[in-house]
Amino acid sequence: MRSTPRSSQKKTQEEDGYLDAATSRKILLLAKEQQDEMREEEGNDVPSFGESFRAQENDDEDDEEEEDDEDEEEYSDLEYEEEEIEVDENDAEMFNKYFQNNGTTGEDSFNLADKIMAKIQEKEFQKESTARPADAVLLPPKVIAAYEKIGQILSTYTHGKLPKLFKVLPSLRNWQDVLYVTNPEGWTPHAVYEATKLFVSNLQAPEAQKFVESVLLERFRTSIEDSEDHSLNYHIYRALKKSLYKPAAFFKGFLLPLVDSYCSVREATIAASVLSKVSVPVLHSSVALTQLLQRDFKPATTVFIRVLIEKKYALPYQTLDELVFYFMRFRNAAQDMDSMQTEENDKNGPQLPVVWHKAFLAFAQRYKNDITDDQRDFLLETVRQRFHAGIGPEIRRELLAGKPRITSQAPKEATMVDAF
Repeated sequence: MRSTPRSSQKKTQEEDGYLDAATSRKILLLAKEQQDEMREEEGNDVPSFGESFRAQENDDEDDEEEEDDEDEEEYSDLEYEEEEIEVDENDAEMFNKYFQNNGTTGEDSFNLADKIMAKIQEKEFQKESTARPADAVLLPPKVIAAYEKIGQILSTYTHGKLPKLFKVLPSLRNWQDVLYVTNPEGWTPHAVYEATKLFVSNLQAPEAQKFVESVLLERFRTSIEDSEDHSLNYHIYRALKKSLYKPAAFFKGFLLPLVDSYCSVREATIAASVLSKVSVPVLHSSVALTQLLQRDFKPATTVFIRVLIEKKYALPYQTLDELVFYFMRFRNAAQDMDSMQTEENDKNGPQLPVVWHKAFLAFAQRYKNDITDDQRDFLLETVRQRFHAGIGPEIRRELLAGKPRITSQAPKEATMVDAF
């Protein structure tokens, strides 16, 4: 059914000014009939209604094309006059001087915006290069967030299993960067011990050395400094013993850096006690002992020398000769001894510390039969010039009781292999 009657629809269309389709068709038919009657009366000269309508459209299009052509001709005939501006020579010289590029002007110059952007980029590049090392690696945000949480766990760790994400660290190529995210300085001593076991057992000696030097050495020193009685935490002590399972990593990552830095006698005594309780291969001990003998004299260094001598290894003759020369060089009173930390002086020069005499005695007791007669004479002269009332007579008695080394026999080690 219709919602509205036709009469109402027609009335609304007329009020709006529109005609419906039926009315339009009637009007067109009436117009065509009138046009046909006019053609019959006047002849065929009058065009039909359709032809007149198409002709009118063609005339309108031709008029528009003619107007467009006229507009283009008018615009093409326009000529722009260039105005010449005179520039002062001083202003031109100042302009070229300011915008010159690498000492050139003219075509090689660039505008002010390019110059400012180049300076900004240069400053940003310098800031990035100084803020981050050349070999630094940008870690994904998810990795950083995960290992920061692991660092929080290790800061309260006392016992139990380590997180699985932490156990896979030794297998990563950039494990140092990831390890830094966990903040090793905030680990508990228990976590340091477990981490030392993990990294020393799973890494090769050069990589394990990096862990020992960056983590274990720093925790060793801070543990002694922060304690009230300047003692070492038990778990850090156990971690040091575990690190000796890779002797090259221990000596190069812990012992030698500790000696090269400012090392107190107490720190050296604690670290040497660890070294005395763990068996170390002979070649590693020989190389470490040679490295210590070649360094400047320090009481802390002499503590480690004494401990390595007291291990009573069958050292190569090359290392034995280094030991003889080390003690011989203290026989002359005129030798420069400014590096020694002693206050007492005698007529022969600065008084050597007791630890040096104890190391000398340990060498005489263990290797008195592995030195030549000439070396024995030089060492006896050293005892005479650097005499200690309590230890000197014992050193002389041990040296005189020894048998000379036969120089014609083949040495135990013709060339000492660099164990490091």
